[in-house]
Amino acid sequence: MALPIRPPFPPMEAQLVADIPHGDDWQYEPKWDGFRCLAFRDDDRVELQSKSGQPLARYFPEIVDAVRILKANRFVLDGEIVVPVDGQLSFDDLLQRIHPAASRIRKLSTERPALYIVFDLLVDDRAGALIELPLSDRRPRLERFAKRHFKSASPIRLSPATDSFAAAKEWFASAGRNLDGIVAKQLDADYRSGDRTGMVKVKNIRTVECVVGGFRYGSKATKTLGSLLLGLYDDQGLLNHVGFCSSLTAKQRKDLTPKIEQLRKPSKAGGGFTGKAPGGPSRWSTQRSGEWQPLKPTLVVEVQYDHFSSGRFRHGTRFLRWRPDKSPRACTMDQVKHRGASVALLKLSKPKPRRARATKR
Repeated sequence: MALPIRPPFPPMEAQLVADIPHGDDWQYEPKWDGFRCLAFRDDDRVELQSKSGQPLARYFPEIVDAVRILKANRFVLDGEIVVPVDGQLSFDDLLQRIHPAASRIRKLSTERPALYIVFDLLVDDRAGALIELPLSDRRPRLERFAKRHFKSASPIRLSPATDSFAAAKEWFASAGRNLDGIVAKQLDADYRSGDRTGMVKVKNIRTVECVVGGFRYGSKATKTLGSLLLGLYDDQGLLNHVGFCSSLTAKQRKDLTPKIEQLRKPSKAGGGFTGKAPGGPSRWSTQRSGEWQPLKPTLVVEVQYDHFSSGRFRHGTRFLRWRPDKSPRACTMDQVKHRGASVALLKLSKPKPRRARATKR
């Protein structure tokens, strides 16, 4: 590729912080729940690169086609690939795209096409590198690029941005229902490839009370607690396995092991999960995935999580505290019911006029 930057090119990353930063030197954007993607175009050659530097083009042929038909011949964009379903963004449908069969990918790209939401311009349509420019220059250039080249029917969209702290707080209030969080970028910062300075992300802390329906040992040799298996009751009153918690300290594991072993109760005798159980087929399964011990469903634990989809926590949870005051039967799926990220937010991609601010040149 005859571009000033070429794949693999590490994207700029964000540092996780607890609060949204406040000040005139920040730009705020939605944090989309998708796959980070850099799009490289050099005439007819198009490459899509993931955050880890891996190629994505074969999994999203409709995005490749959309990038290729833009009237600009050379450019590099930074953005997020998402899949909308019924007006919401579905991470589960996005994951289905990572499939070895080209025919399956092509079918899904037609049935549920992806969107590419762009939030930065690294190389413009004159093949000029912009990464050394501050965001206060790059963002207006991106907006002009989008106005010239992004069509309303295209799957390529401009991500909204604002310098209003009040607007950022409104977006963040919908995190967990409509967004994954908020990204704040320093307006005076250049594009810092592979670095976490100049950009922060804020995620909404979500907690839930779960029943401990079982556990796994961390080691067969020591027989010490490894992870708690979490459950929630559905509308039929069945306790379904929804994930695990393994963030306990070594001392907590040691102290808790004999106590939790006393609650072991075979599934046939009323222990464990009465609905969906652990140890089912999974792409991440190991030989130990089915080795779990059922418990009498009396313990309730409060955990922190980031995503819940397809009936389970997408990642491991973080232990917060025991809840002896909470009835196990009150630990229902209603706690984690929320809507996905809304495609309607993209209607805000036309920015409001920015406040005048002094910048050093």
